[in-house]
Amino acid sequence: MMACPGTGKDKPLAQEMITVEEARERILGHFDLLDAESELLLESLGRVLAEDIYSTIDIPPLDNSAMDGFAVQAKSTENGTHSSPNVLRVIGEVAAGYLTKEVVTPGTAVRIMTGAPVPKGSDAVVRFEDTDEQKRKTAGLPLSEIGILREVDEGLNIRRAGEDIAQGNLVLQAGTLLRPQEIGVLASLGREVVSVTQRPVVAVLATGDELVDVKEPLPMGKIYNSNTYSLAAQVIRYGGIPRILGIGRDNTQDLLEKIRQAKDAHMLITSAGVSVGDYDIVKDVLSQLGEIGFWTVRMKPGKPLAFGLLQLDKKTIPHLGLPGYPVSSMVTFEQFARPAILKMLGRHDLAKPTILAKSEGRVENKDGRRVFARVRVTRKQGQYFASLVGPQGSGILTSMTRANGLMIVPEDASSVGIGDEVQVQMLDWDEEP
Repeated sequence: MMACPGTGKDKPLAQEMITVEEARERILGHFDLLDAESELLLESLGRVLAEDIYSTIDIPPLDNSAMDGFAVQAKSTENGTHSSPNVLRVIGEVAAGYLTKEVVTPGTAVRIMTGAPVPKGSDAVVRFEDTDEQKRKTAGLPLSEIGILREVDEGLNIRRAGEDIAQGNLVLQAGTLLRPQEIGVLASLGREVVSVTQRPVVAVLATGDELVDVKEPLPMGKIYNSNTYSLAAQVIRYGGIPRILGIGRDNTQDLLEKIRQAKDAHMLITSAGVSVGDYDIVKDVLSQLGEIGFWTVRMKPGKPLAFGLLQLDKKTIPHLGLPGYPVSSMVTFEQFARPAILKMLGRHDLAKPTILAKSEGRVENKDGRRVFARVRVTRKQGQYFASLVGPQGSGILTSMTRANGLMIVPEDASSVGIGDEVQVQMLDWDEEP
């Protein structure tokens, strides 16, 4: 494991200013892939596959029909037309899930349903629409014969054995996120149980005497504890299991008690208590329990950040201290906590999807930090446009409800103007604009 921030030659200075990339690299160096566990197939939806999946069967298992029609030998249809059809003798019928003992020979056909194994001797399937079956039914003619109204090539409307999945092939790799389509593939292979990566348990603790839980009345001068719920929801969204520790008050005993409840978690996330103006008691308590580095990150919102390792009941628990402002808390979670959770899950796609868009507003950057501006991305005539959702204050949590992306203003850019091309980190790529 890497040296902990706050120890050795890697020890950051108090409130050291670092880049987003440097902060992310330092943090991710302390997280590893979690162990695997067995899970029932449907319960594995949204989980990360922990094993390579090889097929023990061919899919489809036999050559089968892609259409309802007649299995024939292609040469029996030579020169067939609507006016001069080739009339074949019907020797049987086969439905999906059944086999036929009939063998197709020149001048014969077997009526066949979609998905049914093609009879021996046949090399093509003529769909019903290319036969005179309906005409014969209407005229009351016997169906022991069928007229083929066109010439067909070998292999027409036949799905070959192993066409989708061949026996012995690698079908899904470890690290794959299991979506409904992957669940379907696993079911097609007969997998009832699958090995998936454990979900990381993330303890969430908000700090501050001003906070009130949502279940309580709101006294004058207090605010409801929104950070715990937005952070816990982000944990769930990205595959973790939140363990809510409540509110840590600004006294040593309460903070120690709350933090020690994270001893069985894979990570502890706190909000507030990491900026220059916060009560030193939060920093003091964290320092008692481990080695914590307090940084300032060259980003806006979300400048103050803490990270380190806590020793709780002889276990080492990574701790990520986020700012107290609700927008800052959510934005820093996206940049640092989210990739840590994904790394523990075994995901390889740690970065948020990023697009190029044209800005429909102006953003100033006066202090050389990377700005993450809340925007709404839309698409018009194949071009993405990013519109500011309104005031960008770190305490305006409703701005996050209107945003589906974060416009990135680089550190070396003094501003972004209307019409400028910008990068946008998408928050809701599933709801593509």
